[in-house]
Amino acid sequence: MNRKSIAIAAFSAVLVATGAQAASRDQISIVGSSTVYPFSTVVAQQFGEKTSFKTPIVESTGSGGGLKLFCAGVGVEHPDITNASRRIKKSEYDQCQTNGVKDIIEVKIGYDGIVVANSKKADQLTLTRKDIFLALAKDVPDPKGGDKLVSNPYETWKDVNGSLPAVKIEVLGPPPTSGTRDAFVELAMEGGCKKFDFIKAMKKEDKKAYKGVCHTLREDGAYVEAGENDNLIVQKLEANPSALGIFGFSFLDQNSDKVHGSKVDGVEPTFDAIADGSYPVSRSLYFYVKKAHIGSIPGIEEFLAEFASEQAWGEEGYLSDRGLIPMPTEERKQFADDVKSLNTLSM
Repeated sequence: MNRKSIAIAAFSAVLVATGAQAASRDQISIVGSSTVYPFSTVVAQQFGEKTSFKTPIVESTGSGGGLKLFCAGVGVEHPDITNASRRIKKSEYDQCQTNGVKDIIEVKIGYDGIVVANSKKADQLTLTRKDIFLALAKDVPDPKGGDKLVSNPYETWKDVNGSLPAVKIEVLGPPPTSGTRDAFVELAMEGGCKKFDFIKAMKKEDKKAYKGVCHTLREDGAYVEAGENDNLIVQKLEANPSALGIFGFSFLDQNSDKVHGSKVDGVEPTFDAIADGSYPVSRSLYFYVKKAHIGSIPGIEEFLAEFASEQAWGEEGYLSDRGLIPMPTEERKQFADDVKSLNTLSM
């Protein structure tokens, strides 16, 4: 029995053991992050055109939603790959292990910035992370002074910072299942939150309380959950020039004729500023692969090879034309080697 036959037999055994129907699938199934979605879709299209395999099906479910689907089990009814705009959490990894998803390949694909953008019909804003925290946190330091927190009283951006316009605070952003939201609250909100010494001190005394203050968004209508479709947020900003929207740099790059990104702490969200780390709201992008499906679902190894090629994720690759910020050469080489050898993650 050859290697492929052994893999298929083992895969069938898993299906029987888990009570899954022994149906077959000849198309790669990919779920996950709305931010990674456009990059994954482009690679899938290239892969479908260059090879004899079917073009993979890519769905945008959000990072958290994708990992939940991915970690639910092994078998044709579960996705092969999930995209993520943040690294997998230990709790998610443990859930994978519990459900029999034992061997997971982690692939970092590059970097992205999270932008706070508005319509070009309105002026570009210059914000600090402190402004962002005060505008969007559920509880904020009492404007009257003292080391205590109150329900967010700010109604306009001018209330937050006298140099900003007297425009109602209305920010369209991703839901809790989104990796973009996770990264936004960690990088932007917490970055502004810890500017207050008494809140910063909480981190040592009560980490849970500190995180609760810094990561909890207000629920009075100033922050509007706009779903996982970042293109829809761009459309809504066009219709409402007073509103701001939160999404990945690639969507700003693709819609630069319609929206512009706010400067954050004096730095404009540009390709170069994200690549060199000077833009403060930047993050890594990933996808995760179910090793048990390799050899059973056709084309997974070949798809990985296409994604991890210089012509895709390299400095002159087609993904950089779509807004992906490439990793440095050595880091790309490391992850390309991991892909080739199918190294698995341990946490």
